[in-house]
Amino acid sequence: MLNLTYEYKLIPTDAQRETFDQWLNICRKVYNFALRERKDWVNSRKCEINSCSINQEYIIPASAPRPTFARQCKTLAQAKKSIAELKLPHTHVLQQVLRQLEAAFVAMWERGHGFPRFKKRMRSFVFPQLNQQSVRRFDGADEINLPKIGWVKMHLSRPIPDGFEVRQIRVVKRASGYYAMLTLQCDVEVPQISASGHGLGIDLGLENFLATSDGGLIGRPRFFVDGQRKLKLLQRQLKRKKKGSRRFRQLQHRITKHHEYIWNSRKDFHFKTAHHLCDQGLTIFAEDLNLKAMSRGMLCKHTLDAGFSQFLNILGHVCFQRGAYFGKVDANGTSQTCPRCQAHTGKKELSERVHKCCECGYETNRDVAAAQVVLQRGYTAVGHIAVNFGEGKLHG
Repeated sequence: MLNLTYEYKLIPTDAQRETFDQWLNICRKVYNFALRERKDWVNSRKCEINSCSINQEYIIPASAPRPTFARQCKTLAQAKKSIAELKLPHTHVLQQVLRQLEAAFVAMWERGHGFPRFKKRMRSFVFPQLNQQSVRRFDGADEINLPKIGWVKMHLSRPIPDGFEVRQIRVVKRASGYYAMLTLQCDVEVPQISASGHGLGIDLGLENFLATSDGGLIGRPRFFVDGQRKLKLLQRQLKRKKKGSRRFRQLQHRITKHHEYIWNSRKDFHFKTAHHLCDQGLTIFAEDLNLKAMSRGMLCKHTLDAGFSQFLNILGHVCFQRGAYFGKVDANGTSQTCPRCQAHTGKKELSERVHKCCECGYETNRDVAAAQVVLQRGYTAVGHIAVNFGEGKLHG
């Protein structure tokens, strides 16, 4: 089973925009109410067995069951009989909000995420089931059918592949407008991609975005750092405005659009870089980095600005689309190993940008040497014969 997600820009009418905003507000209320119900139940179980704090904890009977997804869905169905506002969105949309909350608790229990927080605003809602043709061309315009909303115009920037069916639609609100993320599904078996062709190892860094084992260096654009000057000016203007005024809301919207511009620029650079790497090799290896720890270090701002996690995900997706093999290797000691003789060269300072082996005299750029070690480890992992790097000079 093959799943793809395509994103399209929606062109709703004023009435449809009001409906989207109203649904998002109702989804936020349902999410926060369900979270408060779960949080009260948890707090009531924190007190002592023989006493209960009236000031700090909520008193809930000991026989009250723990709020779960199934129980809260039943409570939602009962609440719709007395609260008319809950009847406006589609039933499945509100159920997906409760499922999103359940997923947040599962991530907290199993993956160590923090306790779910209340939402100030909701940015998307989901239609999980579609029983009819959802996309059509009518009067020369492309439209998408949303349950209880009707046909909404959209910009079909790329055609839906033949053989795929629309299984799910997520409507997302951003500063630049509304978007529809279509989950497409096709009942086909995708063969496993094997390592073949020219191999390429990459080493991610901050001075250069990445270095390849072939000696190539790609500079790192500073997306947020370069756009921070304009962001500071807008935020300084926002601070002087009256909260809630028309000018205040306009500046908020401009700040949000600027953040979206930075995000789009970074994502575009990641896709172009991923395709550039696939043009050079059909087998790509990267380091399996602890990106969570890197984002909390001394260079956390620049690490988050580079977006290494997003780039590795995009690189894996692009390699899958283009039939290239992508794998990760152990990142420990890649910059302390000589790619020619495998000797341990010792720890290098960040200011030391040249790799020079005392054993064999191999000299090259530090990041390029690390990328070559990554390529050797990748070939060893897939059972291929590792390449040996001979005499070389410093690569620019």
